[in-house]
Amino acid sequence: MASSRRLRALITNDDGIDSPGLWTLAASARDAGFDVVVAAPHVDASGVGASVLSVREDGRVRLHPREIPGLDGVPAFAVEGHPAFIVTSAGRGWLDPEPDVVLSGINLGANTGHAVLHSGTVGAALAAGLQGRRSLAVSLDTGWTPPERPHWEAAAQVLPEVLDLLLGTEEGTVLNLNVPDLPPAELGPLREARLAAFGMVQVRIAQRTTDGGEGLHMTWDDRAEPPEPGTDTALLREGHPTLTRLVSVGERPGVLGPGVPTS
Repeated sequence: MASSRRLRALITNDDGIDSPGLWTLAASARDAGFDVVVAAPHVDASGVGASVLSVREDGRVRLHPREIPGLDGVPAFAVEGHPAFIVTSAGRGWLDPEPDVVLSGINLGANTGHAVLHSGTVGAALAAGLQGRRSLAVSLDTGWTPPERPHWEAAAQVLPEVLDLLLGTEEGTVLNLNVPDLPPAELGPLREARLAAFGMVQVRIAQRTTDGGEGLHMTWDDRAEPPEPGTDTALLREGHPTLTRLVSVGERPGVLGPGVPTS
């Protein structure tokens, strides 16, 4: 098993620099022995996937140095850009030394099923994987309406085991961790999970005419039908933290048929 000693971890998220989940993840990484640097969007960037959009002004993207509560001496930046932009920048000359691993989260709300494609938290981890870096996305299953006091400590309890697993994998590995929003003592064992068909929440969109003109109106509902057994959604509902290894973009040969040259 690889050691975290002297490894540098970039901590990011999509909920923004002011998220207590981000602070919890940074503290957990520091306590695990990583050299930690925090860089997260200056505002909420949920749902941006792996977008590398940033706000450019005079050829630059603004950085705002910040102090993270309880993490004195840890360098931290609010970045006017999306999470995957932050990860990409960190691996292309911004940070020296570059991060060895990228830890993204702790997201307010689960990131499950094939809907992880839309998550900025997961998008940051996938961007790191494309750079050949081990990465981990972490989310807390708080439901669509988050409680006043999420159990961030539940995710922190699971993290040491998962970080050891991550460091024992090959470079470029991307893991997705979801943790029930429960007191730590009530968590079930960590389980490896398949991705559900979609995710925890379904979005309904309708076109409506109002005094302000035509618009698309969205509503969110928890899935009514029982989730398929063994999926991340099902295991979370049973109280288990779930871990899934994600596969990023690639290619599958043979679209023109067998025997056709590919180059």
